[in-house]
Formats: sequence, C-alpha cells, structure tokens
Amino acid sequence: MRKIVHIDMDAFYAAVEQRDDPALRGRPVVVAWRGARSVVCAASYEARRFGVRSAMPALRAARLCPQAVFVPPDFARYRAVSRQVRAILARHSERVEPLSLDEAYLDVSVPKSGLGSATAVAKSIKQEIYNETGLTASAGVAPNKFLAKIASDWRKPDGLTVIRPHEVDAFLAPLPVARIPGVGRVMEAKLAALGIRTCAELRARDPADLGERFGRYGWRLAELARGIDERPVEPEQPVRSLSAEDTFAHDVPLEATAPMIRALAAKTWAAASRSGRVGRTVVLKLKTADFRILTRSHTPAAPPRSAHELADIALSLRARVALPAQTRYRLVGVGLSHFCDADEVLASASLFPSAPA
Repeated sequence: MRKIVHIDMDAFYAAVEQRDDPALRGRPVVVAWRGARSVVCAASYEARRFGVRSAMPALRAARLCPQAVFVPPDFARYRAVSRQVRAILARHSERVEPLSLDEAYLDVSVPKSGLGSATAVAKSIKQEIYNETGLTASAGVAPNKFLAKIASDWRKPDGLTVIRPHEVDAFLAPLPVARIPGVGRVMEAKLAALGIRTCAELRARDPADLGERFGRYGWRLAELARGIDERPVEPEQPVRSLSAEDTFAHDVPLEATAPMIRALAAKTWAAASRSGRVGRTVVLKLKTADFRILTRSHTPAAPPRSAHELADIALSLRARVALPAQTRYRLVGVGLSHFCDADEVLASASLFPSAPA
C-alpha cells in the first residue's frame, strides 16, 4: 500500500506578491498584465470571493472585482520560491514528482525523514514551508495520487486532509463526478444525461458500458470511482512536449502570423536545446477571434535541426488550416512533441543514412 502526499501551494503567485509587499496583504490581488488580451495567472483568496479565477480574461476579472490590485507576474521570483519548496520536499522523500511550480506529489511509503506516518510527514512539510518561505500550503494524504490530489484541495487554504485506506469508499461515494480529473463541463453533462452525478452512481454502472460509451476514458472513470489509481510517483519524467504561445495585440489574418510564429519557434527551440532531448513532431496551435482552437502537427522524416527549420515547418502547417480567408486569429503557438534522446536520433541516422546526392 503506497502512502502518497500531494502538496499544493495556496494561491501561489498571489501569495508571493502579498508576502513581498505588505501593502497587498488582505487585499484582492490579481496576478496578470492589464490589457484586453491578458488572462489571470493567479488570484488571491480575497479576489476569489468575487469569482475571479485563474485563466479568466483580465477584463472580466476587473469587472467582477473593480477594487482588485493588478500585479504583473514575476516568474523568476516564483521559480526561486518554488526551488525552496522543492528542497524541503526532497528532505522527506527520494520520490518527488513536481507537477508545476506550485504543486508536487511525494511517495512517503518509506520517508527519508524517519517520521512515523505520512500524516506526520505532511504536517512537517507544511510547517517547514511556512517557516522558511512565509507561505502556506495545503496537503492531501492518501493511498494513491488521484485521492491525494483531491484531498489537498479539500480544506484550502492551509489545509490537511487524510484519506486512509478504509475510508476511501465512504469518501468517494458522495463526491460529484466533476471532481474527477478530466471530467469537464461536457463530460459532466454527458454523465448527467445517464443519471450519473456522483461517484456512487458511477460505480453502479457496468465498467464495460462506460468503456463502450466513452472508450478508454470510460474504463478509467470506472477505476477512479472505486479509488483505483496505480500510477507511481515518477521523480524524473522525461520531457514529452514543449511549446511557446502568445496573444496578438489585435486579431490578425492568417498570413500575418508569420513573424510571431518565427519568434515562438525560436523560444521553443531554445527550451528544447536546454532539455538535451530532441522533439520529432512539430505542432502549430491557433486560436480564432471567437476562441476556437485549432492544432496542426507534422512529424518529418528527420527532426528539425534548427530554430529556422522548426519555424519553416510550423509555417507550412498553416496551409492545412481550411478556414475562410476573413477569419481572424487572436493567439498562435509553436510546439515540439514526441521527444527522444539525442543518441536515439544519431543511432537511427546511422542505421538509415541519407541517400547520396
């Protein structure tokens, strides 16, 4: 039986801003650039009371909370604090899986710190984070990652929720299916149409029926409703994808996206170079003025060898966008996926050398 802890910093970016500027404490803080195209990166709990949420357009946040203080994000500062937190986590487990700057899983089945229980580990981590950073974190303790993540969100902020193995069934039974990862509004509506609103009602359905209706995810839903999640904590996950995207100051036609695509390709290439791995598939992302998202991808015979080549492939993918010429676009992104180690690329190149000119 695994013992998993999920640590989630509370309103992380906003909390860092409030910590570093006493004038912001107790006030509704929204971390976002001001402007028609900006979105909210984070909101303090004071701002959340007005309905402000991450990823919301900044203009909507300003309407919901006119007294909000808008602070531009400082990611270098947030990364520095995140490194402090990760150092604390590493004291307690060899198996730490960061999910983002502000959250991570730990497998504490055999804790490094020698504390007697996973609950004791979680309490110690929370206290150390507060002592060393002045910030609060919420923790969830459970037999698997799925339950630990739900638990960490249960009593935010500064919460600690423990789900012991014998409590799993009772905890999950009344849980709304919307709390299951991957169940968004569309899936929630589909399940509601079948009379499924809670995990107990989901358990009552034949897993085979769910699989037939929703494919592989249907089987996954059946497992999660029963508290089954066998995923291990993976400390060093290899890079799977990298991307950079940006929003235009004004909506533009497709042919006007080229300069931005080249700039974003350079950013993505620089990040991929730092990872030491090679991305084989090029991805182009576009968002229309009415928020429709389009993606196009291509895996060339040989991976791109430069930022210029990456940009050229991304630009060629525009030809596969079959929307009317008058369509306007608000965002563009360039990404790389299907990463492999550089020596794998060299090996395949030696096995299948290019034909002589």
